[in-house]
Amino acid sequence: MNLQNMKILIVDDVSENIQVAMNILKEEHYSLSFASDGFEALELINSEEFDLILLDIMMPKLDGFEVCRRLKLTEAHKDIPIIFLTAKSDIDSISKGFKLGGVDYIVKPFHADEILCRVKTHLELYSAKKLLKQNNIHLNMKADYQRERLTKELEDNQREMIYILMEMMELTSDETGQHIKRVSESCRLLAHYTEYLTEEDEVVIFHASPMHDIGKIAIPKEILHKPGKLTYDEFEIMKTHAEKGKDFLKQSDRKLFKSAGIIAYEHHEKWDGSGYPQGLKGDEIHIYARIVALADVFDALTHKRMYKESWDIYDAAEYIKSNSGSHFDPSLVNIFIDHLDEFAAIVRG
Repeated sequence: MNLQNMKILIVDDVSENIQVAMNILKEEHYSLSFASDGFEALELINSEEFDLILLDIMMPKLDGFEVCRRLKLTEAHKDIPIIFLTAKSDIDSISKGFKLGGVDYIVKPFHADEILCRVKTHLELYSAKKLLKQNNIHLNMKADYQRERLTKELEDNQREMIYILMEMMELTSDETGQHIKRVSESCRLLAHYTEYLTEEDEVVIFHASPMHDIGKIAIPKEILHKPGKLTYDEFEIMKTHAEKGKDFLKQSDRKLFKSAGIIAYEHHEKWDGSGYPQGLKGDEIHIYARIVALADVFDALTHKRMYKESWDIYDAAEYIKSNSGSHFDPSLVNIFIDHLDEFAAIVRG
């Protein structure tokens, strides 16, 4: 370990003592500075970086003990090794010096070999400590990067699985992939304009909303693809897709799938409590599900299905508006109406 040019500060109010210490230490080609009192020492330490401090105790204005105490209170300087270099040899002074954070205590008059050996030892220890700290910082940064990379990979895998499930939905439902994509875009737009939702919420609902009707995979095809109106019993079976969707997704602890499970279970709930399957009311319904409910109905109304013709965009918007406070969250309806042109652009494709 090369210790040359390491910076040492010598603090003593007697210039002869400073000169003696400097004459000894210059043999090792250290970079040396000095201060003649405690205040001057603190000013130097605040303006330069030092690897070791040789500190006299008995000084006017500010003694060495107080200088040490102040340095140990600052984050930038608390780790700098301090060797007390003093004529005070009583046990109380020695004990106090170590308690304040000094790493060593040399009693004057000192010998050249003694001071050289002790200075070298503490510089080596300090250099090793700094190197270890740097390595730990590097390792922590590397670990953080790896965690971020693995998290991204997991989220990418979740999204890929969602797209696979979307393709399955297209095979089993009259709802096309384009419908699912349009609903996702509308959901993201609603989330964007909802003040208390974050950018992360926008991303989550965009990727989770395509699975809102995943439970329809378990609905018999003769009911799912029936061209006419469903009977009461058929509709009761159709309604089970909400709970089935939740059951499909409940095994996962992943953020996107948990959100998708909530949406699947609650997107047929209504603001006034008349929806299904739980009869939730108002804010009892998760905001993600409330958003999907509005976006899904608007897109369904404005596109042709086997059992109905498409509606004019503005007729569909009036329907949404007329059901504010009954089917839909009034605050979301207000957002929808205020930005109707943007939602219309999405459903037009």
